[in-house]
Amino acid sequence: MQDLLKYPPKILLAFGEAINDNKEIQNWLLRNGYPELAALAFSIRGSDEAFTWLMKNGHLSLAALDSAIDEDQKAYQWLLDNKLTSHIVFADACQGKKEAIEWFLRNQLFQIFRITQIIKKLRDSHTFDYHKLHF
Repeated sequence: MQDLLKYPPKILLAFGEAINDNKEIQNWLLRNGYPELAALAFSIRGSDEAFTWLMKNGHLSLAALDSAIDEDQKAYQWLLDNKLTSHIVFADACQGKKEAIEWFLRNQLFQIFRITQIIKKLRDSHTFDYHKLHF
């Protein structure tokens, strides 16, 4: 199970840009050993194909994270059952929950907190058409 906190800062920066739909960075992640982050970025943007790829390729924690960001209670419970605290806090911060935001700030995890805010902004400002997005 991947812990987002274990990725190097450069990779987290690239992941944030991939979520922002930077095609060049999305391709870079795919070609440089981080297909799971590219798939998660696509899945966060609404790609069912990318979500399926995460599931089929053993990245269950990232698939559950994506679903928890969307407030899927079963996914959230799965994260709890598997003691993936950082994923839970990440999902909560993406939803704007004060305690999660404070946790990131208190632990000085500013870069990953920035990613949660990119996702929150994306979720708050877009309507997704799952049929037009492809991984």
